[in-house]
Amino acid sequence: MKPNKGFALSTLVLAMGFMVQPFALATEQQNIEIKDENIEKIQIIGVRYNRVSQGATGLTMEIAETPQSISVVSNEQITNFGADNLNDALRLATGINVEEWETNRTQYTSRGFEIKSTQIDGVGLPNDWGIVTGAMEAYGYEEIEVIRGANGQLTGVGNSAGTINYVRKRPKNENEGEVGVSYGSDDFKRVQADYSALLTDDGRWAGRVVMVAEDKESHLDGLENDRGYLYGVVDGQLTDDSTITLGFSHQDANTDGNTWGGLVYNYSDGSQAEWDQSASTTQDWTMWDTINTTAFVEYAYVLPNDWDLTVSYNHQKFEDESKLFYAFTIDGIDKDTGLGLYGMPGRYDTEFSANLLDITTIGEYSLLGRDHEITFGLSGSQSAKKMYQYASPYSFVPLPAFPYDLDVVPEPEWGDKTEYADIDVTLLRAFGSTKFNLTDNLFTVIGFNAMKYTREGINSGVDIDNDESEISPYAGIVYNITNDINAYVSYSDIYQPQEQYDYEGYYLDPTKGVNYEFGVKTQWLDNNLLATFAVFSAQQENLASYAGLTPTGQYYYKGIDVESKGVEVELTGKLTENLNVVLAYTFIDVEDDEGNEANEWAARNVVNFSVDYTLPKMPEIAIGIGGKWQSETRNADYNVDQDAYLLMNAFARWDMTERLSIRANINNLTDEKYISSLATVGAYGAPMNGSVNLTYRF
Repeated sequence: MKPNKGFALSTLVLAMGFMVQPFALATEQQNIEIKDENIEKIQIIGVRYNRVSQGATGLTMEIAETPQSISVVSNEQITNFGADNLNDALRLATGINVEEWETNRTQYTSRGFEIKSTQIDGVGLPNDWGIVTGAMEAYGYEEIEVIRGANGQLTGVGNSAGTINYVRKRPKNENEGEVGVSYGSDDFKRVQADYSALLTDDGRWAGRVVMVAEDKESHLDGLENDRGYLYGVVDGQLTDDSTITLGFSHQDANTDGNTWGGLVYNYSDGSQAEWDQSASTTQDWTMWDTINTTAFVEYAYVLPNDWDLTVSYNHQKFEDESKLFYAFTIDGIDKDTGLGLYGMPGRYDTEFSANLLDITTIGEYSLLGRDHEITFGLSGSQSAKKMYQYASPYSFVPLPAFPYDLDVVPEPEWGDKTEYADIDVTLLRAFGSTKFNLTDNLFTVIGFNAMKYTREGINSGVDIDNDESEISPYAGIVYNITNDINAYVSYSDIYQPQEQYDYEGYYLDPTKGVNYEFGVKTQWLDNNLLATFAVFSAQQENLASYAGLTPTGQYYYKGIDVESKGVEVELTGKLTENLNVVLAYTFIDVEDDEGNEANEWAARNVVNFSVDYTLPKMPEIAIGIGGKWQSETRNADYNVDQDAYLLMNAFARWDMTERLSIRANINNLTDEKYISSLATVGAYGAPMNGSVNLTYRF
């Protein structure tokens, strides 16, 4: 499946061709007088990408009055800190941990648990493992909203971790764009382009195209990545009351020298090993290539009495091919000889597709002398996943002393390709919520989610036939103490189907529970600064927990009951006209039903920060620093501990002209040595590295 690296460059050339005509059209239109009747139509097209968050409840409430913790990673933050992929972008989010436990697989966690709920433009996507395979491009998104805590209201499923809502870029109401090039450590090279153009003279139709070509080596021995990305979207106003949006994206990413699992840190005498930051267990024939394709159509109609109806269809397709090498130990590595590791090769292919139809309406109604807001909708999704494996002539190969060379085990002569999993999942939902204004200063949010979840097929020879129905309520109360201070309390049910298997190979039953949150949100400095204080707790039953290995070497799990609680404090916004800040602190405590510490891989104390400053006397120059400190963590299953550590990144940007800017980024300023994840133990994170970006806007 590995394509040639010309894919991204050729698409970039096509984009330039797309940009030339609209750019000329913009020049030609500079002296055209736009009639008043067209102004409103252009603004209607712009509503979607300027909308307020509807991620937590589906209602048009500002973040300051939403009864749940929400943080936004803005496009400006993503750009300033050079967060070109979603892993780096989500590292900027309050309360989110990016658990990069392999070079090609990552899990996002919050409040001590995996995030398994995802939205695109506020529409809940079909549930799958919380694992993200490959480095996903971030340049196609306007912002990322992170909703912490249980949020089954819109996704239909979810645990107490939270939901990530990716907000796609949409066409703008003017002709503008940019082209950027970057170069940095580990032979990092990147070219990107983004252009939005009016497609008709009256502004009723507009389009936008985004493209990326990236190539990079790594601090890890043998690891190389390249990625091509293309995203196109068109907005059109069909009538005075209706609009349509059509979009498509395609990412083709290739990895050589990837890992399967992480490093082994266990010496046979019980002590913890330490290796060079470049250490890897890979072999030079390993590879992992992925193709991600999405398409969507969104139709919006303004009904009488200012009600809005939105019908959306989303399609996802994912393919991957991998050749893997797994290194493991039975009794630990001998400290003197370096022996004790065994190797196992594996070759796998995956095909995944999903289709989602969502119909939502939102509007206002009057009752008891007051106006209120209500939304309700229907959605249905179907997904199909097939997984294949290739026979290998050997496994459990004794390995030479670690660290070993990358060519000590030759690539196997792979045998026949066989299907070992074929799973179909259907999720049907009816949902709704209302914001009911009890007084001028007090309102309540009440919602429900009724769903039917089915999963059937075969997995490793085990027949799967799951059929679940659930009705989950959601409730919140918000009291406006003053115009700038809101206090809230919220409740949400937890319902999460699980992908982990028991000893016999059957999926565990869904985890169920309840989530509570109390908080205060205050706005300062003419609403430019938002402070949030939240206290939360959750009880979850039958949550999957690692239980051991079967005689065939497969992981298996058991369900445990856990209770979690914690505190979050966040300050975000503008302190002055020139100073933007994000300061946040998160504390969590997670225990099992016997009162023992659970999920110790999740840091109990985390501090996030981001500060950027524009020089008042030289407004063309901006500087910033951001990062995260976390307390010590451990993984008892792997017997690995990690001390507290601090990661800091910095940027400096100089707008040399109105159109041309240069930006420098330095990551891991203090050259901290740390393990990238203890959720499932990974390798070492990157040492200090940097890049330079040159961007031209037109």
